[in-house]
Amino acid sequence: MNWTGYITLASVATIKFMFSAIPGPALGLSFLETVGSIFTGGVISASFFYFSGEFFMKRANDKRRKLKQEALAKGEFLDIKIFSRMNKGIVKLKLRFGKIGICFWAPFLLSVPIGSIVVAKFYGKYSYTFFYVMIGMLINSFLTSFIVYVFV
Repeated sequence: MNWTGYITLASVATIKFMFSAIPGPALGLSFLETVGSIFTGGVISASFFYFSGEFFMKRANDKRRKLKQEALAKGEFLDIKIFSRMNKGIVKLKLRFGKIGICFWAPFLLSVPIGSIVVAKFYGKYSYTFFYVMIGMLINSFLTSFIVYVFV
């Protein structure tokens, strides 16, 4: 058992899931060991950020409100860009792929923390969305590992 390899892949998968399978063959892990490691790391990170997403959204709103109040107190006008390029991309992804597409692809394409918070923000009121996120992680871990082990 290569615990160093397992922990390395799981650690990479907690942040950027898309590229986490690449070090698998170099670390001497088999296909299924790579899939299991990156799936475990992704699910741990997604669980933390999905279920604490409300806290992070509230914290960001409080920080934005505080900056705006401080700027108004100084007599400055603080124009905070609310609809950024990333927000436009997220809305396009939501409109194009819907609920299941966001749950499957947001943690994969953006990053696990940001994607999980986005899913919690849009669909946190539905009880099954986290299950969709886990299924998406499993499918994506098989796909990325397959691509790395077959084509690289």
